[in-house]
Amino acid sequence: MFERFTRSARGVVTGAVSHAERTDAASVTEEHLLLALLDRPEGRAAFAATSLGLADRRTAVEADLAAARRRGGLTRADTDALAGLGIDVTEIVARVEEAHGEGALDRARRRGTGRRPFTRGAKDVLTKSLRIAVGRQDRFIGDEHLFLALTACPGVVADVLAAHGATYGTVNRALYGDGGEEGDAGRFRKAG
Repeated sequence: MFERFTRSARGVVTGAVSHAERTDAASVTEEHLLLALLDRPEGRAAFAATSLGLADRRTAVEADLAAARRRGGLTRADTDALAGLGIDVTEIVARVEEAHGEGALDRARRRGTGRRPFTRGAKDVLTKSLRIAVGRQDRFIGDEHLFLALTACPGVVADVLAAHGATYGTVNRALYGDGGEEGDAGRFRKAG
């Protein structure tokens, strides 16, 4: 599949690996893909991110991603669902950090050196980007398809992006204008 990626999309993937290496992460995640995408100064995804104001809010996006890592990777919806069951995630994180230090849940997922595999979620983003490109009848997978896939795959990254106004629909409109297929969002969220 990697041979179908444009130079820009390949840059996002290799940039994600670099992000994982710099942070000593055990694997390459969706978060690393997003950060690498936001690092790109040009390309269709950079245009969409800039037009949606993500470039100006990068620090806030990173802070939201860090907060999710601190919660052990739980989305806000997960945290709210657990709260509905009487489980206070903030209290649990505070107790774990009291016993093991700040960021203990995030550190538990780190490994150090060596080859870093892609997580299931990161692989899902790559696969979904292929489906989006095929659905749009594009011959190659570009960074814009990766951006759309990051918004379409449920999880922390899509949650953080949505909180900053970057949903599948808004990214699709930024990339393709009103001519984009508005119905793609539901179809690609449901696609496994």
